Amino acid sequence: MHVLHLITSTRSFFEQQVAVLEDRGVECTVVGVPGEYSADSPRTPLDYLRFYPRVLSHVLSDEYDLVHGHYGLVAPFALAQPTRPVVLSLWGTDLMSDMGWLRRISRAGARLADATIVPSPVMSRELDVEHAEIPFGVDTERFRPIPREEARERIGWDADERIALFPYDPSRDVKDYPRAERVAERADVDLEVRTIDDVPYEEMPYYMNASDVLLVTSKRESGPMVVKEAAACNVPIVSTDVGFVRETIADVDDCVVGSTDADLAAGLERVLDGSRRSNGRDAVDGLGLEAMGDRLLGVYRRALDRPDGTARRTGVSHEV
Repeated sequence: MHVLHLITSTRSFFEQQVAVLEDRGVECTVVGVPGEYSADSPRTPLDYLRFYPRVLSHVLSDEYDLVHGHYGLVAPFALAQPTRPVVLSLWGTDLMSDMGWLRRISRAGARLADATIVPSPVMSRELDVEHAEIPFGVDTERFRPIPREEARERIGWDADERIALFPYDPSRDVKDYPRAERVAERADVDLEVRTIDDVPYEEMPYYMNASDVLLVTSKRESGPMVVKEAAACNVPIVSTDVGFVRETIADVDDCVVGSTDADLAAGLERVLDGSRRSNGRDAVDGLGLEAMGDRLLGVYRRALDRPDGTARRTGVSHEV
């Protein structure tokens, strides 16, 4: 099977999906929207106008079995090509965006695609069309417990400090870094909040394990994946009640979900008064990478093979 993946920009969980699909014999080609993206400098309409000819030239080469669009913004381009079945993955900030036009594009794409995938129950509840719920897999070989002293020595943190990790760019308003600082100041503990930005993905487990607690103060989330990754490292978590946080850490010791600053501050006090380790690796419900790959492949086969043996958009059968 040869799949054309369309993306706005890459993410670690997307790269993991491609890797596990290729392990299963799926040939993957990735085409991204032209231009550079940052929160302060989004892509222009011209970048997206340049994107469609690239998509079309690939599809018309007749090399691909299906097109997999990742993120709501690419849905129109995946669906506009005339010859291949379409799988659409929504990532969260598309379907649950503050921007009404992006939510509408994402919902329309979900209705028109041959198959739609969302990664979490909170997103599943937002859709009124048939879809598959496939959580982003957690790389439990990478995200694993590492002795705190070893992790701090590797990244250069003082061994005696008590540190709450705020795992986002503090300039992102939806992540609410000012609240993280406010909560840490309110807590009756000597605690420093440290942020990370542009840290290589392979180094993230060391930053997690070097921390006494993961602090999430987001206003909204479809995930966040960082909570499952921290749980896999046995790092305690204090978080607002967003995305799948509550269900992920429901059975995890030394983890707190709160709605008010007082709740979150009390959670920090409780966690830092204990061993500063959780049992998250045993209790977390994160889907492993292998299971994620199997389920993605199942969605592909269902999109290609209808009950009558044909693919809906092409009208022809495919060997998979």
